[in-house]
Amino acid sequence: MSKITGYLRSDGKKGIRNSILVCYLVECAKFVAQKIVNKFDDDVQLVGFSGCYPNDYSQRILEAITTHTNVGAVILVSLGCESFDKNSLFKYIKESKREVELLTIQENGGTLSSIEFGQSWVEQTKAKLALMKTVDMNISELVVGTICGGSDGTSGMSGNPAVGKTFDTLLKNDAICIFEETGELIGCEYIMANRADNKKVAKDLITSVKKASTYYKVMGHGSFALGNAEGGLSTQEEKSMGAYAKSGSSKITGVIKPGMYPSKKGLFLLDVVPDGQELWGFPNINDNAEIVELISSGAHIILFVTGRGSVVGSAISPVIKICANPNTYINLKDDMDINAGKIIEGTSSIDEIGDEIYQKIISVCNGELSKSEALGHREFVLGYKYFDNNTNCGIKL
Repeated sequence: MSKITGYLRSDGKKGIRNSILVCYLVECAKFVAQKIVNKFDDDVQLVGFSGCYPNDYSQRILEAITTHTNVGAVILVSLGCESFDKNSLFKYIKESKREVELLTIQENGGTLSSIEFGQSWVEQTKAKLALMKTVDMNISELVVGTICGGSDGTSGMSGNPAVGKTFDTLLKNDAICIFEETGELIGCEYIMANRADNKKVAKDLITSVKKASTYYKVMGHGSFALGNAEGGLSTQEEKSMGAYAKSGSSKITGVIKPGMYPSKKGLFLLDVVPDGQELWGFPNINDNAEIVELISSGAHIILFVTGRGSVVGSAISPVIKICANPNTYINLKDDMDINAGKIIEGTSSIDEIGDEIYQKIISVCNGELSKSEALGHREFVLGYKYFDNNTNCGIKL
């Protein structure tokens, strides 16, 4: 078992990064928050919520994000009159024993004085975090999530099956693995149910995918995009089977929802499609929203499979980019970490690429920057949703 290092948190969990978050609580505060971040390097990252109207989902996601194991400190940036429950979020972060500050622009003299205050706080806090020592960490303490985006006809042939092999290796080492999304698994629900740990999990898997299918029908759209067809995918079924391959072959332990940490070791499906009435438009407006949801459920690292090519990364947790298409890898080499297209070319096997991804995870955990990290990609998207959290099998972070 390979050794890695991490930062010990007060709850006993460990993170592989020690970032400071500048978190705006309404779009009206984003400019100030961005100006605070702009003075610093990539260890200071911008996250936030644009809406003024409160939402239990967004509140829960920001609670999970701001107390993620990869986060060492947080400054909340409020305009002052938004409806977001900033005091509750501040208290939640404070209870996690992290450094935290609440900056309210309307009470701090406006834009310039608020930027100055925020930058001064971050400067002082960076000095404190720099004194933290890393500790030994085992693979068994890792949470790894996976997503695919910009999929084409090669995604299900190389990149996704290779990630499945990596997941099987991680699970043998007692890590937690999370795959998504139910809207891209339509038609695979009974195949997944056959891998369920027990009858309840089998029922949850089937129910979650059927919910996604109904949601898409009512909204009049599905997860199969024009870009998928242009990339050679022929049907939703073909896309679903390719997406399913990311999950590997291990037993599926449970179904969780965004912002919920798995209640035990194992392999989990993240159900990202809202519960209740179909009121929310697209379940996720883009891939970055899904990455945020994986991170909100504890993921230290995200394995991102792409065929046509995606250049995004994420705040908080490193994104390792696995390119399924050998031609895309050549074209976007500066953005890709792993060339899974070698499987298609016949120069590497699925097992070999799976092992390569596993070794890359070890390296990134020990401080190597993924390609998206090194380029400075820190995308973050959070919107409105509703989930009935009485129906999941996770625990609140």
